[in-house]
Amino acid sequence: MEFKDYYAVLGVERDAAQDEIKRAYRKLARKYHPDVSKEVDADARFKELGEAYEVLKDPEKRLAYDQVGQGQRAGEDFRPPPDWDTGFEFRGGGYTQQGYAREGYSEEDRADFSDFFESLFGQRHGTRSGGYQSSSFGHRGRGEDHHAKVSVALEDAYRGATRTLTLQSGEVDTEGRLRPRQRTLKVRIPKGVKQGQRIRLGGQGEPGTRGGPAGDLYLEIEFDPHQRYQVEGRDVTLRLPVAPWEAALGATITVPMPEGSVELKIPPGSQSGRRLRLKGRGIPGEPPGDCYVTLEVVLPAAESDEIKAAYRQLAALTGFNPRATAEDKS
Repeated sequence: MEFKDYYAVLGVERDAAQDEIKRAYRKLARKYHPDVSKEVDADARFKELGEAYEVLKDPEKRLAYDQVGQGQRAGEDFRPPPDWDTGFEFRGGGYTQQGYAREGYSEEDRADFSDFFESLFGQRHGTRSGGYQSSSFGHRGRGEDHHAKVSVALEDAYRGATRTLTLQSGEVDTEGRLRPRQRTLKVRIPKGVKQGQRIRLGGQGEPGTRGGPAGDLYLEIEFDPHQRYQVEGRDVTLRLPVAPWEAALGATITVPMPEGSVELKIPPGSQSGRRLRLKGRGIPGEPPGDCYVTLEVVLPAAESDEIKAAYRQLAALTGFNPRATAEDKS
């Protein structure tokens, strides 16, 4: 996927004021509008201009685009880093048909946005959606909802916790220049929260107009990368190193879990890759998830003559050949 330089598309500098961006878009949109333009590539250019303006006109999207695209050049191969948008606060709650209609976009227009745009701002990062109400004709208007993706520890889902989270977004100063803005919130992470679940913070979105109520802030939960655990819904998986004699003879092993240690019985004759279940030891809920443990047999290093001799003796006693097929054995 190629990186798109939206500033170059509109012909403005990266530090351009918001009014400069608007003027540049309007000028070029008139030039390349398919209904009036004689340019051969008018339709494609017009769509490209609309996509660039959709990002750069919005302070939140523009700030996020600037940060994820640092050092990138137009046409270079680009893949956004995993969870690049964690901690960014955006207006709206996802691309919906209603949200696009408010902005003047049709469903067909949405399909014209590039894969590059969708990889950054598709789905979750919509505009003017989720609870926004018009305040025209001087009436009180409810503020727009905001959303952000935040990362918390898996342990918080097991126990519940109160965390202080910092969100960043963009704002326009008195000179029309984009400036970063941060705010810090104390958030209660409920016990049993799942990855992808949204927590609603009432009144923490856009302020209302003319005394109207503020919108809400929706926090989408992601778990911090963990060196031991993987999460699938409410289920938790991990790989557990075991010694050859534990796998061969059976053993009871202490398994570290986010909620505390658990005893796991290893059946005799277990092989590397065997999957065992700890029922109800996943993320709490109704019902709770399970924990799936995959065994990984680890050999002791042959670092001494005694250990080498023991390996040779084992080979002689068993005649074991792990590459032998059933036909070979018969």
